[in-house]
Amino acid sequence: MSTATAKTEIGEVALAAPDTERLASLLVGQERPPRPSALSASLTFGWRAMLKIKHVPDQLFDVTAFPIMLVLMYTYLFGGALAGSTEEYIQFLLPGILVMSVVMITMYTGVSVNTDITKGVFDRFRTLPIWRPAPMVGYLLGDVLRYVLASLVMLTVGMIIGFRPDGGVVGVLAGVALLLVFAFAFSWIWTMFGLLLRSEKSVMGVSMMVIFPLTFLSNVFVDPRTMPGWLQAFVNNSPVTHLASAVRELMAGNWPVADIAWSLGWAALFVVVFGPVTMRLYNRK
Repeated sequence: MSTATAKTEIGEVALAAPDTERLASLLVGQERPPRPSALSASLTFGWRAMLKIKHVPDQLFDVTAFPIMLVLMYTYLFGGALAGSTEEYIQFLLPGILVMSVVMITMYTGVSVNTDITKGVFDRFRTLPIWRPAPMVGYLLGDVLRYVLASLVMLTVGMIIGFRPDGGVVGVLAGVALLLVFAFAFSWIWTMFGLLLRSEKSVMGVSMMVIFPLTFLSNVFVDPRTMPGWLQAFVNNSPVTHLASAVRELMAGNWPVADIAWSLGWAALFVVVFGPVTMRLYNRK
């Protein structure tokens, strides 16, 4: 083929696809879109977590049916024996069991992280030009919705069967807000285990081994003063005890400064300790 013939064919192709060339030139001339901010990236991953709940609604079982079962079961099984009546016991029980339920469902953050790792989704996340902790923070933000739903369900059931918070709306909102802050921080532990362990069953097994002693060895169900002295030493210094006491007093219309400070202190400790460990594992996974 001669040089003139080749030039002619190239010209014909160029004339046949002028729009393609124009589009390519425009794309080359454009600047890249700005990198998303840390907040924007985290909220996007949080929205992704909420969409997963939308497409798999049975994930809401643990924040709807399970809390209702706990409230009714413990109120009517133990209320008469421990407090003389269910009406009196629900005043003590509901804030504590609200704390217990929300703390228990924090483990599903680690399960979700582990599932995405198993499916290879995290390999894609690490290639994106985003703030590195955004996927982790997004998981935690998405799970805050689960904690809010669990709180609403339990408070509604409690009000129906006789719970009357003396602190009113302000006290209830303050108690729930403190609980959400603690649960957000506590979830960093399970993100670490989600990255560290090989399967979601392992994550759930380890989570149960930690959560069950921590929640049951507390003042959720009874006053620690009825316990043996050696057990009181552990229960009185448990983060769940401080949190349950703070939520209970806030809903009763009081402001327990010491318990609130302890709860926020524990929350800060969880983030400071487990946040960097989680990100180190994430970067090396």
